Amino acid sequence: MADFPWFKSYPEFVPKEISVDNYANIGAIYDEAVSKFGDRIAYKNMDTTLTFNELDEQVNALIWYLQNRTNLKPGDRIALQMPNLLQMPVAIFACLKAGYILVNTNPLYTADEMLHQYKDSEAKVIIILENFAANLEKILDQTSIETVILTRVGDMCPPVKGSIVNLVVKHVKKMVPSFSLPSAKRWKDCLKEGLGKNPQNVDIQLSDVAFLQYTGGTTGVSKGAELTHGNICANVQQVEAWIGSLFEEGQETIITALPLYHIFALTANCVVFFRYGATNVLITNPRDMKSFMKDLKKNPFSILTGVNTLFNGMMNQEAFRALDFTPLKLALGGGMAVQDVVADRWQKITGSPLLEAYGLSETSPAATINPVDGTHQRGTIGLPLPNTELGIFDDNYNRLGFNEPGEIGVKGPQVMKGYWKRQDETDRCMKNGFFMTGDIGIMKEDGFFKIVDRKKEMINVSGFNVFPNEIEKIIAEHPKVLEVGVRGETDDSGKEYPKAFIIKKDSSLTAEEIQAFCHEKLTNYKVPREVVFRDELPKSNVGKILRRKLV
Repeated sequence: MADFPWFKSYPEFVPKEISVDNYANIGAIYDEAVSKFGDRIAYKNMDTTLTFNELDEQVNALIWYLQNRTNLKPGDRIALQMPNLLQMPVAIFACLKAGYILVNTNPLYTADEMLHQYKDSEAKVIIILENFAANLEKILDQTSIETVILTRVGDMCPPVKGSIVNLVVKHVKKMVPSFSLPSAKRWKDCLKEGLGKNPQNVDIQLSDVAFLQYTGGTTGVSKGAELTHGNICANVQQVEAWIGSLFEEGQETIITALPLYHIFALTANCVVFFRYGATNVLITNPRDMKSFMKDLKKNPFSILTGVNTLFNGMMNQEAFRALDFTPLKLALGGGMAVQDVVADRWQKITGSPLLEAYGLSETSPAATINPVDGTHQRGTIGLPLPNTELGIFDDNYNRLGFNEPGEIGVKGPQVMKGYWKRQDETDRCMKNGFFMTGDIGIMKEDGFFKIVDRKKEMINVSGFNVFPNEIEKIIAEHPKVLEVGVRGETDDSGKEYPKAFIIKKDSSLTAEEIQAFCHEKLTNYKVPREVVFRDELPKSNVGKILRRKLV
C-alpha cells in the first residue's frame, strides 16, 4: 500500500485501508439493521413514525406488488419522483431489494426534463407524487413507462390525519394541478394488496447497478451515473470507518432536510445512518422555515447534513438559535463549498464544528471528509477516505505536486461503473483509473485538499449543478432571441445564480418575457435571475461564445 501524504494527517482510529465487501448488496445492510433495531423508530415525517419492523412490512408489500402486478424484471429501471416523505425509504429499499435499478428524479423537473430522463433510462414503472402527475401526463406516451403508481402527501399518515392532509394539499393549498391518468394505480392500494405476502428473494451481486443517478457530470449533458451495489456498500463502510465510535448504534437522531433523491442524502442519510439504527427525521419542505424549526425543536438531533445555504438559512432563524445543541455530534456540509463565515457562525451558535466533505454523484458520493476528532481544517474538503486515492492533474493528466492547482481525480471502490449508455463520456472522464472530476483543487503538504474553483462554467445553485448550455438551449428556442450566452454570477451573500446575455432578434423582447419562457421549460433554480441585452457577444475564432468573457 502506497504511503500517501494524507496518511500522516489521519486520525489515529481511522484505518488506512479497510475491507469493503462485508455486505453482499445494499439489501444486506438493510436486513441487518431491521434485525438489530426492529422496534426502534427508523423514519419520522409530519409527526408520523415508522419503526424498522413497520418499514419492513411496507417494503415487502411493495416488493410483492412490483413482482406480481407489473412486468418488471431484475435490472429494469423504476423511476421515483417525490420530496422527502415516508414513501421514499419504502420505495428506495423495496426497489433495491427486488433488484430493480432506481432512477431518482427531482420533483421540481419540468415535463421536458422528465421526458429526457425517462426516455434515456427506459424506465418501465414510475412512483410519483400526484402533485407532479400533470407534467407526467404531458409526456407519458413518449416514454417506456407501463405502470404509474400515484401517491399523495398524506398517504403514510394515520387515516384521519392523512385524509385531512390530502384534502388541504389538494383543495386548500391547491398544490395538485388537474390531471388524467386513468390507468394509474394508487400507492395505498398497491401496499394493501401486497401486505402480509412473501416476495421472492432475488440474487443481487455487488457488481449489479443500484441507481442511475442523473447528473450533468463535467459536460452538462444530463446522463445517468451507474452506481452499483458495490459502490454504495463500499462508501457506507468507508464513511463508517472514518466516523469511528462517534455515534452509538440505535441512539442517534439525524435530520434529513436535503432531498433523498440527491446523492448526498441518499447515501449518507438513507443508508449510512440506517445502518447505525438512527431515527431519521424527514423534512418535506425545508424552505418552510417556521415548520422546519418546529421539527428541529421536537426532535433533538445528533446529526445534521446539508449545504451551505441551508445552514446559513437556519442560523438566520431566531427559533434555531434558541435550540438546545447539547446532543449535536456532527454537522456535515457538502454539495457546495461551505463558506468560512458560515462555518464560523455555526461554531459560535451551536458550539459544534461544521465539517466540509467532498464528493460527486459519480463517487457515490463521498471522496473526502474532514476529520471528526477536532483536527479538521476549515476551508478545506478534508482528507481522502480509506481505500481512496486523490490526485491533482494538469491538462495532460500528469500528476502535480503540492499546492499546484489542477483537476482533481478520484480513484476508489466508490467510483461509478460508468455513464449509462454513454461509453464515450465514460472514456472521456476516466483516465488511468481516476475519475476526472472537472473540479480544480490543490493538495497541501499535510494531505488536506482544497477546492480552488468549481467545475469550469458550472453554476452551483444551492448545491445543485446548473449548466449554461441547458439554459442557453431553452432561451435560444424563443422566437425573439438571436444569440444567447449564460454564465454564473455571485450575489452579495455569496450565492450563485444564472445570468443570461442576449442579442435580440426582435427589439420588443423584454427580460420578463425570457424569464416567463424559462419558467415554462426549466426548474425554478435554473431560471436566470438576471437577463441583460447586448449588441454582440464575445466569440472564439470558430464562433463559439466565450462565456468567461461575458461581462
